[in-house]
Amino acid sequence: MTKLKIGLLPLYLELYDECAPEKRSDMELFAKQIAEEYEKRGVKTERCEICRIETEFARAIEALEKAGADAIVTLHLAYSPSLESAEALAKTKLPVVVLDTTQDYNFGIDQKAEAIMFNHGIHGVQDMCNLFVRNGKRFLIEAGHWQKSNVIERSIDAIKACAIIQKLKQSRVGLIGEPFKGMGDFALPFDKMKELLGIETVTASQSKIMKHAPKQSKIEDEIEIDRKRFLFENIDKKILDLSMSAGLATRTWIEEEKLSAFTMNFMDIDGESGLPTPPFLEASKAMSRGTGYAGEGDVLTAALTGSLLQVFPDTTFTEMFCPDWEGNKIFLTHMGEMNISLTAEKPELFEKPFPYTSATNPAVATGCFKEGSATFVNLAPGPNDTFTLIAAPVELCDDKGSSNFKNTARGWAKPQKELSVFLKEYSICGGTHHLAMSYGDISGILEKAALLAGWNFKRI
Repeated sequence: MTKLKIGLLPLYLELYDECAPEKRSDMELFAKQIAEEYEKRGVKTERCEICRIETEFARAIEALEKAGADAIVTLHLAYSPSLESAEALAKTKLPVVVLDTTQDYNFGIDQKAEAIMFNHGIHGVQDMCNLFVRNGKRFLIEAGHWQKSNVIERSIDAIKACAIIQKLKQSRVGLIGEPFKGMGDFALPFDKMKELLGIETVTASQSKIMKHAPKQSKIEDEIEIDRKRFLFENIDKKILDLSMSAGLATRTWIEEEKLSAFTMNFMDIDGESGLPTPPFLEASKAMSRGTGYAGEGDVLTAALTGSLLQVFPDTTFTEMFCPDWEGNKIFLTHMGEMNISLTAEKPELFEKPFPYTSATNPAVATGCFKEGSATFVNLAPGPNDTFTLIAAPVELCDDKGSSNFKNTARGWAKPQKELSVFLKEYSICGGTHHLAMSYGDISGILEKAALLAGWNFKRI
């Protein structure tokens, strides 16, 4: 997880500095107070100087772009005419969160007239937002008193939504092999994915990846680390060594290419093209470190998982595999990839039979997802270059007392609707068979993310 980072952009009117310069210090103090509210909630805040005219806005926004902010948070200290800021804010690729607040909570009949100066920023917000709408600049806005409401928390949710979209647009996804033949739901041409979503696909031959094959000493070091984080005893040493070799080589490739996520098609890993076995174990470890993943060459879902991991580290790739009609639950699993930070108990390593190609059987991490609330997250391609972001809050149940699925990465999720209704709605809106899952109900944040990105949104 990366720490959220914002640029706080205070807006003001040059005329006020000319006719009432003594007010400036109070305005600066208020901007400082708002910055401190974000900082004490763990949001790194770059506080711009008060901006009044076009050149000041342009200079401040350029600095925030260079600083790598996840979002610009605007704060109207008073009225600020929109044409001074509109062009710079329309041009920037940084998302904008409008914090619509004022210094005082009360402005009734007992308020002093001189307080108008410190509490009339809302019509500056209206002026600016009208220009956003007219210029096609998507934005998020939260309104309320900064002390007497939860507007700061709500705006942080908006910032998280911005960060998800920013991370997605900056995705570099490594692809091992080709996307699984015939799987159409996540299939998008790589150039189209780059054009529509900003996702860059980085391909590499297996032989290139295995040029990073580690020395035996590195393999032994990794095995010792794994003895502390996994349970395992009876895995053949050759199986373990080959899985570690493939995994460490893949890890070095990820680091060298500065990838935010990766995906592989296990059918392309035959033991002869470079990788001796599929690096399923490394996929599980990578997600626990914040690197995205999806199976079968699914670049789209890998990028989505990677962007979510940067904001919500308790995220994993998974699939809805089997319906439990009787229990109104869905069995979650995949070949052997799961975020190993999310298991109810210490995960175990097993040798997994691999009859699909001539590759060696891999070592995989297994366990059951821990209990708790979570959200299924899916980015579904639609007609005419559209997308639907699907959010489905669920409750996860573990499998205490059962050993039936001991050698499987697994979980059981109970949706908020009757299972048949849930599955019907998921497919009606085009949900794909690969998805990410994040702990907690993050559907409200995802709705903001969809609004910001211009996607359709569906909560099930």
